[in-house]
Amino acid sequence: MPFIPNTDKDREEMLKAIGVSSFEELLSPIPKNLRLKKPLDLPPSLSEFEIKKLMREIAKKNITTNDYISFLGAGSYDHYIPAVVDYVVSRPEFYTAYTPYQAEVSQGTLQALYEYQSMICELTNMDASNASMYDGATSLAEACLMSISINERNKVILSEAIHPYYKRVVETYLGKERVGYAPMKNGVTDIAALKSVLDDKISAFAVQQPNFFGLLEDADEIEKLVHKNESLYIAVVLPISLGILKPPGDYNADIVVGEGQSLGLPQSFGGPYLGFFATKREFIRRMPGRLIGRTTDVEGKQGFVMTLQTREQHI
Repeated sequence: MPFIPNTDKDREEMLKAIGVSSFEELLSPIPKNLRLKKPLDLPPSLSEFEIKKLMREIAKKNITTNDYISFLGAGSYDHYIPAVVDYVVSRPEFYTAYTPYQAEVSQGTLQALYEYQSMICELTNMDASNASMYDGATSLAEACLMSISINERNKVILSEAIHPYYKRVVETYLGKERVGYAPMKNGVTDIAALKSVLDDKISAFAVQQPNFFGLLEDADEIEKLVHKNESLYIAVVLPISLGILKPPGDYNADIVVGEGQSLGLPQSFGGPYLGFFATKREFIRRMPGRLIGRTTDVEGKQGFVMTLQTREQHI
């Protein structure tokens, strides 16, 4: 039987309802020279086993990071993912498609997000993390918008040494006229030049650590200049680097953002991946996205819920 649930009578009634007498009349707006007048030239049908074999042969023609090391990622790289990851995230306690806003039936999802937030806070040494943003670039753009909402200044300055795609996304969000740049010197932010571009219109300054060229910025010196200007300090960081580098909370960053692909996400043809976002406690109500909290129910049992939300629409 064909996999079409409509009977001839069903189709007749549908054609009548839209005012045509036949399927051919329905196609009349399409020029006849554009229509296929013969059956599709398809190969013979294959069994499941044969199809898998064919797809593997086609896949072998690709050159992948299983065969070669790639240096083209510009932030997307082939990080090792332990086998236990797939096992843990597939457990029924976590693996649910249900939306997090109905807490009683999505405890697994909520706990996973809570544990993620806790890890980001530990890595960055910040007070609060959301769960989460679209990717690293949009996290930076949202941080810039958040800083503008906090101090009501209308322009941000980015280091020239930030990932070029991140800069383009920020310009798209804010408009080019609201985005300025601190130039580089020897591959890092020029501190003297930064000092000259900071004024009372600058809401925030953002710097990447390590920067796009793999060099370390003078984060402490930058912090002094930015906060002296009463601007907010945004740090764009590589999360796995924080295992050895000074966390942004230790150099008094106000907002910390970055790309989470290095935490164990596949390359997936270039993303998007995961944007993490953390901030100080005093700015928590300005933070975009959802925030998961831990609480206790009426019986004293641990539970996880969305918190500080004005509405429950995080579907």
